[in-house]
Amino acid sequence: MHNHIRTLRKAQGLTQADLAEAMGVSRNTINSIEVGRYVPSLALAIRLARFFGKPVEEVFDDTAS
Repeated sequence: MHNHIRTLRKAQGLTQADLAEAMGVSRNTINSIEVGRYVPSLALAIRLARFFGKPVEEVFDDTAS
């Protein structure tokens, strides 16, 4: 599943560690989500989308290859 986490994070000047702390997860989890190795739980996906002020559908895209 493609996502825009890295772009959104960098646009706000956040490090992976900053975002991880805000989400209550490890930096490795954020990295794994960004590179597509890990699809977050629905709860984490919603928290990420809310953090960036976007609908989940704008942050995560299951139609992208």
